[in-house]
Amino acid sequence: MKTVSIKVKGAILSIAILLMCLFIWHMATTQKVVTPPSESVNSSEYNSLMGQSGGEAVQKTGFPTLTQMGQTIYKQLSHPFYDNGPNDKGIGIQLAYSLARVGLGFLLAMLVAIPLGFLIGMSPLAYEAFNPFIQILKPISPLAWMPIALYTIKDSSISGIFVIFICSVWPMLLNTAFGVANVRKELLNVAKTLEVSPIRKAFLVILPAAAPTILTGMRISMGIAWLVIVAAEMLVGGTGVGYFLWNEWNNLSLSSVIFAILLIGIVGMLLDVAFGRLQKAVSYAD
Repeated sequence: MKTVSIKVKGAILSIAILLMCLFIWHMATTQKVVTPPSESVNSSEYNSLMGQSGGEAVQKTGFPTLTQMGQTIYKQLSHPFYDNGPNDKGIGIQLAYSLARVGLGFLLAMLVAIPLGFLIGMSPLAYEAFNPFIQILKPISPLAWMPIALYTIKDSSISGIFVIFICSVWPMLLNTAFGVANVRKELLNVAKTLEVSPIRKAFLVILPAAAPTILTGMRISMGIAWLVIVAAEMLVGGTGVGYFLWNEWNNLSLSSVIFAILLIGIVGMLLDVAFGRLQKAVSYAD
């Protein structure tokens, strides 16, 4: 009951903070100043051209107002899947391209990281052999691989998938190795007593015990992958949310840029929540 009460209070506080931020945004972008008639030049004609009345003038801050943001959000979400050519696609299509690249790169990373992590976690010899390479390659920024990928692969879309692969593989690999290496000795001793084959031991004993740690690595990898794909698409262009954001900036549409930023954050949050639920589902109480 106490936990529910804390969640409700937290939700109320979050809404209050959001409303306060929106109020500050509204006040900062819709300031009005009074222009004396004596200081105005051809004030009636000027006000008519500017859509103003009387002695009031709207002070422009350059930042979109809440009304402009609402119009942009409605415009983008009312027709998200239109396709008018290479440089004019709806946000739904752009988001689908980004998610497809992230999903494919993440899947390839899983196919490499989890089996290799099992090998490293179960074999001290394999750990000593692979660890120097992991420690050297892990700190390299994923975007640093982009020039090499573009030169060798010669395809911007596949290069983006490669960048997702290279940034997703390390957290999954290290967490899988850690989880496998730290499976409780009692479970391994029981499997040994029962003369369980190595494959059955891996799938029936080690994998369930290490699953929460593996999912933690996958959750971290997905967060990094979603962050990197946006930056990669801004570099290589073509399609994707990152390209949409950069293209709107080139068009000087700041409201669309903010809309893209909000969309990136919401999608990232939903992906993290999904992996959090999956991690909770495979967790167990000691």
